[in-house]
Amino acid sequence: MEERKRKEIEHSRKRREVLQGFERISDTHAIDKIDNLDELIKDKEKYNYYFANMKYYSVTKSSERYKEKWLKKKIKSNDKVIDFACGNGENGILAAQFGAAVKGIDISPEGVDNANLNAKEMNVDKRCKFLVMDGENLEFKDNTFDFGVEYGALHHVDLDKALSELSRVIKNDGEMICVEALRHNPLIHWYRKLTPHLRTEWEVEHILGVESLEIMSKYFKKVDVKFFHLFSLLLVPFRKMPFFNQIYKIFDWFDSIILSIPIIGKFAWIMIIELSEPIK
Repeated sequence: MEERKRKEIEHSRKRREVLQGFERISDTHAIDKIDNLDELIKDKEKYNYYFANMKYYSVTKSSERYKEKWLKKKIKSNDKVIDFACGNGENGILAAQFGAAVKGIDISPEGVDNANLNAKEMNVDKRCKFLVMDGENLEFKDNTFDFGVEYGALHHVDLDKALSELSRVIKNDGEMICVEALRHNPLIHWYRKLTPHLRTEWEVEHILGVESLEIMSKYFKKVDVKFFHLFSLLLVPFRKMPFFNQIYKIFDWFDSIILSIPIIGKFAWIMIIELSEPIK
């Protein structure tokens, strides 16, 4: 196994041994938190160290909502879905709740164990299974899946290898949604370099840019992108305040307007890419 992959597994182990729950809603407004969060955090001190950036996900409501609506609209009963680099399994579990038959994969054994536990607790374990697997060498047959979902994982892998495998296993009329961070905003990227304990060196150096869309177009004929979250990041310090959700709506609306301007969009924090018509 390549050294970079061993480092990814080790880094993931440190995180997955600390938190079984869905990490993106672990440090946000009270109404968005899961009820049993304290039970799912195994070590509070380590959680504060390895998940110090989770507070920023308190402003990702609109991108999360977009992903959820996409899955709910697309998925029909028993459609086959791949949850690529599943982490603790939230996307695969969501797809299963919409009726899909899900296979989630991750290179981290700890992540896969957590995901299977979470699927059981959410009562979707009969239709949602998670497996230890290298995302650059998928063990599925060609044209297996109707849809794919991926969140924050493509900068952990060799992009060409991963996309080649995904285009292979997704059916000709299949589609995929990817949620990824962007590297163009100098302040956001400066923060990443200041917090090396939160991510691997490979991860920092391979955060996606708009030029990554050209790589995606080698494997999917249609590549559509939308940009999310810029000025709304200013609200992070107020995420626990009673007025947060009301003010967030205003900032998020402004983001939706300003980030629709192409020259500004690339400075957003997150982009959502819709991929279709895989090239075989």
